[in-house]
Amino acid sequence: MDRCIVLVDAGYLLGAAASLLAGEPSRSRITVDHAALIQGLRERAESDTERPLLRIYWFDGAPDRVPQPEHRRLRVMPRVTVRLGALTRSDGRWAQKGVDAAMHAELTELARNRACSDVVLVTGDGDLLPGMMAAKEHGVAVHLWAVQAADGDYNQSEDLVAEADERRVLDRAWITKAVHAKDLGGTCAPPPAPRPEIAAILSAPLPESAMPSRGERNAREPEHTQAAVSGNGTEERVPAAKGVPTPKDLAALRGPGTQAAQHPAQHPANATLRWSSDKGWVDRPGVAGETADAASLPTLAQLTTAEQRWADREEDITTVGGDPYEVGQVFARRWMGRLSDQAHLQKLSTMYPRVPHRIDGELLRYAARFGLLAHKDDQIDEHDRYAIRAGFWREIDVRTAAEHAPAGE
Repeated sequence: MDRCIVLVDAGYLLGAAASLLAGEPSRSRITVDHAALIQGLRERAESDTERPLLRIYWFDGAPDRVPQPEHRRLRVMPRVTVRLGALTRSDGRWAQKGVDAAMHAELTELARNRACSDVVLVTGDGDLLPGMMAAKEHGVAVHLWAVQAADGDYNQSEDLVAEADERRVLDRAWITKAVHAKDLGGTCAPPPAPRPEIAAILSAPLPESAMPSRGERNAREPEHTQAAVSGNGTEERVPAAKGVPTPKDLAALRGPGTQAAQHPAQHPANATLRWSSDKGWVDRPGVAGETADAASLPTLAQLTTAEQRWADREEDITTVGGDPYEVGQVFARRWMGRLSDQAHLQKLSTMYPRVPHRIDGELLRYAARFGLLAHKDDQIDEHDRYAIRAGFWREIDVRTAAEHAPAGE
């Protein structure tokens, strides 16, 4: 068949591009325009081989072979087939498993079936040498492409280079049409704006009613005292200094007769106390209005129709890049856009900086679709969680500010 096929080892292509552009082979250091990259591969293959393209095979690794956002975008592109191997962690480093074997099997099968006259290999691994030799024996011309090495030397197996029929180098000018180094000088996301009512609660002095009585101190003495040795050698119990106030102490600030009750202007009524745990912010009974308000907020799933769910999935695949901050914005935008009662939006805004538990869980599950769990032992790390929630609140703030802006602004 007078047509060409391209087999791409994504680990080699993008790792070598990261080394060239960012100085290290970590793919997290680069951004990739996959549509432009695929188009560039197609045009270059058809030009070099003088044959029309049949298909581009994209070989890559993924945790548990679960497609990541880039894989979902690639596999819906025309003339692109994605083949996934495993991504495993060994000695603190991530490595692909099964990718070379899959490329070898595909190469030999295509050659045996005479599916093409020319094969372009974008790889550097010498394990593909037997497959290359088998393809040549079936009359297929093998073109080997390399990514320009950062040090000007080879970044491919010399045996592979020697066995290829044709060899080309994808230089920096070609690579930068679709791949760019990230600017990592800034933070993951701008911090949420401070809310003065929270600072007011935490900085307010404790009322006398919140301080434990002498009897209470004696009752708790075994837990809150420390041992000291006196001059005559006997052990004495010395009261420990009072540290950060407990949630119970802070809650007393809202009690009758306290400064907060006597001076409501200095201590806003909507300044409520929040608790946190190893599972994140959680609702606790007894905080006025919090549990009822949080429970009354609808989730995105409740607001979304079957048609909208299908459209959301299409947008996730084709448009949403998967950056944690962007993910939070997209989720908030959809949630706000589908509210029938805008009072829910105002209610949510008063809960800042805490995302209600049921919405926060849905937000993090949505983020997991974009591979934010990958390489982190099935946990979204704290840096990404901060960025996800910061993006969520920034979108909420933008929407509420727009609704309250004077006409004409």
